[in-house]
Amino acid sequence: MEDLGSVAWPPEPIRTERLVLREAEARDRAGFIELLASPEVHTYLGGPRPRHALERELSGVPERWPGSFVVDLDGSMIGQILLRRTTGHSRPAAAGKADLGYLFLPRAWGFGYAAEACAAALGWLAGALPGESVMLTTQTANVGSMRLAAKLGFTEVEPFEAWGAEQWLGMRSPVTPSG
Repeated sequence: MEDLGSVAWPPEPIRTERLVLREAEARDRAGFIELLASPEVHTYLGGPRPRHALERELSGVPERWPGSFVVDLDGSMIGQILLRRTTGHSRPAAAGKADLGYLFLPRAWGFGYAAEACAAALGWLAGALPGESVMLTTQTANVGSMRLAAKLGFTEVEPFEAWGAEQWLGMRSPVTPSG
């Protein structure tokens, strides 16, 4: 994965009705450790990372790179939105496209925060890189992620097998201004 190229980073914080998408800060370190060590979060992502390894490896301001947004609710990190360019994707249809990823703490599930945050990030990307298609990959067994992909306007390009499970590749066509 690579960053998004010529996009100015970091952008101003993106505000939605309930959330703020912003660059990571030192105060988010504990949230990242919780997110990356959570067995629930990583059910469909190959399993959690060991907490002791994360404590040792994560710097004072973790995950601070272009395309990585902290999702903030009332001053606390509840998740992360990732926008990157795919380079080594196993599916030719995805190569070189922008890729949307998201992780949310279990306590934030079921409130619509993921849909709200992802829609805001996609809106930002549409302004920063007009005409850019976006892809999303998830396991077909991840019902919540499949629902979110549909809600965000992703349509199936192809299913495929990887990491011992059926995967789903979806694309979201660029938003075109109505004229």
